[in-house]
Amino acid sequence: MAREPTTDDSIASAPTADRHRQSLADIRETYAENASTMARLGWLDRLITGRYRRSAFRTAEGRVLDVACGTATNYRALPDGTEYVGIDLSPEMLDAAADRHPELERGETLFEMDAQSLAFPDDSFETVVSSLSTCTFPDPLAALAEMSRVCAPDGQVLLLEHGRSDVGAIARFQDWRADAHFEKHNCRWNQEPLDLVSGSELAVREYATWAFGILTGIRAEPGE
Repeated sequence: MAREPTTDDSIASAPTADRHRQSLADIRETYAENASTMARLGWLDRLITGRYRRSAFRTAEGRVLDVACGTATNYRALPDGTEYVGIDLSPEMLDAAADRHPELERGETLFEMDAQSLAFPDDSFETVVSSLSTCTFPDPLAALAEMSRVCAPDGQVLLLEHGRSDVGAIARFQDWRADAHFEKHNCRWNQEPLDLVSGSELAVREYATWAFGILTGIRAEPGE
């Protein structure tokens, strides 16, 4: 059964977030301030992460839900023939997505929605994708559980996440700057994506890492 979008902006108690916790209001404010800049620099994002997105999402098929879609950067990374639906908490990001892709429309294929409480029925999508998002969810396990719920039993959840590098010097720098980075961007940039997803309701089937271990692509299936 579908869940109603939450209006509770209280800070979630997510154990994976440790001391880096934020409210939905914090996230909305961050992306309201940065939506125009992110849209303007979309070409740079595509240049840096485009090949990793295409690799992570190459097996997507059917009706695809893009969770925390932002400016819909993942849209062009999906295979031909998929049916795209994007959701994001930030109305400014959704406006930028609609401006960037005129074929995507607010209320038709783009929806303002909390990833932790998706307003879709169970088993609504053959594929669920999300990129660089679990670092910002107040309760990432709740968001992953929702991805599992709305994904068809024989479907797949495809993630591209960033986290702590497997190169010692880079990892130490990330740890050193973690608090300052979170304060500015509401982003837990030294998280461990594979550990996070492995501890969720999703069943990890395969994964790959790139860019000194900072990026992780994960293919998972809904939990039983």
